[in-house]
Amino acid sequence: MTDKNKKWIDAKKKFRLSDTHIQMARELGMNPKKFGSLDNHKQERWKAPLPEFIEDIYFKTFKKETPDVIKKLK
Repeated sequence: MTDKNKKWIDAKKKFRLSDTHIQMARELGMNPKKFGSLDNHKQERWKAPLPEFIEDIYFKTFKKETPDVIKKLK
């Protein structure tokens, strides 16, 4: 396991994201270290939950709901 994959695996566990959400975030060029500031902490009611945020940005960028191929992290 590379150091790069470890960051994504840690983010997946910490923010309870699926492989699909991780794949979308990677294709969007998102930084897993920044997920903490993007996540809704229940105090910021205007913020969408992180999985919904990733889905919205992905759809706006690529005009499709999910990636064609979903790669599992190892």
